Amino acid sequence: MSHPTTDTTAEALVQQQLEAYNARDLDALLATYAEDAQLFEHPATLLASGAAQLRARFALRFQESNLHAHLINRIVLNNFVVDHERITRTFPEGPGTIEILITYEVVDGKITNAWLLPGAKTIAPQ
Repeated sequence: MSHPTTDTTAEALVQQQLEAYNARDLDALLATYAEDAQLFEHPATLLASGAAQLRARFALRFQESNLHAHLINRIVLNNFVVDHERITRTFPEGPGTIEILITYEVVDGKITNAWLLPGAKTIAPQ
């Protein structure tokens, strides 16, 4: 039986995930996710399912030298954490930023589901 995670534990885990993302520490990042975690583009487009697909997705992203997530705001309610972030990365069109809302569901001390809601991209002037 799974148990919802408390607010403080969920927030600490998502912060750990964010720090591992910015450090490009793939193993530390994946340690915050359940083995069968799923990543969606909101509301229901499956982007990755399970540790192997998450590893492949993040490993590809971590090849971007300018990759960085800046936390703008965080809301925590029970075992859900919603982050508003500005991500700096390299898009096919060139380097830039994107604002994104990410909702994390935390159960038994691991992220079990995450939903991405991307905003508009801004491409840096060349």
